[in-house]
Amino acid sequence: MHEMHKVHGTGAVHETREAAAVHDTREPGTREPDPCVIALDVGGTGMKGALLDRDLRPLATLRRPTPRDAGPDAVVDAIAATLELLSRRAGEQGVTVLRAGVVVPGIVDEERARAVFSANLGWRDLPMRALLEQRCGLPVTLGHDVRACGSAEAELGAARGARDVLFVAIGTGIAAAVISDGRPVRAGGHAGELGHLVVEPDGAPCGCGARGCLETVASAAAVAGAFTARSGRSVDGADQVAALLALGDPNAEAVWRRATEALADALAIATTLLAPELIVLGGGLAEAGELLLTPVRAALAERLTFQRQPAVVRAALGDEAGCLGAGLHAWHALTDATLPRELTGGATR
Repeated sequence: MHEMHKVHGTGAVHETREAAAVHDTREPGTREPDPCVIALDVGGTGMKGALLDRDLRPLATLRRPTPRDAGPDAVVDAIAATLELLSRRAGEQGVTVLRAGVVVPGIVDEERARAVFSANLGWRDLPMRALLEQRCGLPVTLGHDVRACGSAEAELGAARGARDVLFVAIGTGIAAAVISDGRPVRAGGHAGELGHLVVEPDGAPCGCGARGCLETVASAAAVAGAFTARSGRSVDGADQVAALLALGDPNAEAVWRRATEALADALAIATTLLAPELIVLGGGLAEAGELLLTPVRAALAERLTFQRQPAVVRAALGDEAGCLGAGLHAWHALTDATLPRELTGGATR
């Protein structure tokens, strides 16, 4: 597979406030590709989109900002406009778009194709698929961003070949994707809220209304904030804390130890309940590599007795996992549509 990060690494996508240039990744003079799907990963700050062929090779890519400060209606408008932009680009290339896969954050009910709730983007119980299909005239598969990342890592990345996987995205917040016996666990969109396991009773207040949630201790934002509060030195992000940790800074060591211990507490609970054979850590904090993985592995091993000991590895697909997962969802939906209902269980992947 020709991974998307090799394409993005060219730096050939240019953005303006109004729109984003679409980067054609095909070699000049190559034959026309097979039909494609549109893949779109909608984040709190930015959107990543692509035209993906059957082998998930990108025929074109784009990145553009998410206008969340303008309100939820503006975000939906921007999603629709981005799908239309990619659809036009497909037409210019002579490629037929079969379907669009769109993944969004928050609580997403894939079965009902509704974006149930997003604190960052401001929507509640939005019939997202119907709205986008009406606007764009394309069939749309709606999914959850972290579950899409987990699916991509399971099919293409660090968890390839594993059947019981916990994918954990550690960024501004913390969320997980659960894959059990080779299938994602959705529970009406509510599964995977690992960041809201309480690890410090009576700890700091969390945006969810509880106190001491894992997000308040081990998210990238929490790590940066805790270091500033402890040291009096402001940092731009958790990556700077990791850099100071590598230099032996005692404040960074204390903050990092607290975060990794809390993460191990939550992972021990998840391991006891779900028995994953593999835990994949992704998101911004996982960019620290072994600085994060080594202490988490050790702390998790200390907490487990009879449970299956999972391997703990770093995600392989980086920030392209969500877009790849959106493309996978779209292709799977097309495949399922051609199968008898009894083979798919009547479910939409």
